[in-house]
Amino acid sequence: MRDLLKLHLVIAVWGFTAVLGKLIELPPVLMLLWRTAMAALGFAWLARVRGQSLWLPPEPWRRLLFLGALLGGHWVLFFLSARLSTASVSLAAMPTSMLWCSLLEPWVDGSRRWRPLELVVGGVMLGAVWLIYEVELRHWVGFSVALAAAALAAVFVVCTKQMVTRCHDAVMGTWQMVGAFLGCLPGWWWLEGAEVALPDLRSLLLLVFFASVCTVWAYAGYMDVLRRLPVFTVNVVYNLEPLYGIALAALVFGTSEHMRPGFYLGAGIIAGSVLALPWLERWTGQRR
Repeated sequence: MRDLLKLHLVIAVWGFTAVLGKLIELPPVLMLLWRTAMAALGFAWLARVRGQSLWLPPEPWRRLLFLGALLGGHWVLFFLSARLSTASVSLAAMPTSMLWCSLLEPWVDGSRRWRPLELVVGGVMLGAVWLIYEVELRHWVGFSVALAAAALAAVFVVCTKQMVTRCHDAVMGTWQMVGAFLGCLPGWWWLEGAEVALPDLRSLLLLVFFASVCTVWAYAGYMDVLRRLPVFTVNVVYNLEPLYGIALAALVFGTSEHMRPGFYLGAGIIAGSVLALPWLERWTGQRR
C-alpha cells in the first residue's frame, strides 16, 4: 500500500509540471535550462551520496547524452504548448505517447509485431484527438505542439528501455539531464534569441521545487517503486498523469483552464483508452 501511494504521489507531481511551467515567470526554454542544470547537480549529488561513480565508457555515455537531448526536445515542445494554449490542452495530448510507443517499438528493436488491439485503441484515440480539434479550434496550435511532444517522448522511452538495467538511476539521471540541457540550447537560441534573464525570488523558489521534487525526487521515487510493484500496476497509474494535471491546473488557474464539454469528452476518451488497454490485452490473452 505504501508503494502504491508513493507511485500516485509521483504521478501527481509530474502532472503538476505543466502548472509550474505557467507559474514560473521566465521564457519556457530558459526555464528548462535552469531546470535541467539544477536537476543534473541534484542527481550528481544523489549519486555521490549513494556511492556511485559518474564515470561511464564512451558508448553508454554518448547514448545517455543523446537520450537526454531527446528528453530536452520533448520538454521544450511540451512547455511551449502550455504557453501557446493552456496546461490542460498540453496534458490532454500526453497519453497518445502510448500509441506512438506501440507503433515505434516493434520497428526499432524488432522484438514483437504490431498488435491489432493496440492499433484499434490507437484509432479510437485519434478520433478523440479529432474531437478536441473540433471543439477547441482556438487551441489547435498548442495541441499540435503537444502531440509532437508526446511523439518525441515515445521515441525517448523506446530508446531508453534497454538502458534502465545497465545504469544506476542517479548516474543515468545525471547524464540525461546534462544531455537535456544541451538539447534545450538550440531551442533557446531559435525560439528566444538566446536572451538571458535571471529569475525573481518567487520564480527561483519554484525552479528549486521544479528541479528537486518534480525531477530528481520523482524520478528516483518512480525507479524505487518500479522494483517492487508489478509493471501492469505502474503503467495504469502512470497514465493518470493527465487527469491529475488537468485537475491541478483547474484548481490553480480557475476559469482560464475551463474548456467546452467536448474537450473533456475527448480527453476522457484518450485517458480511458490508455487505462483500458492493459486490461483488454490481458483479457484477450486469456481468451486465446
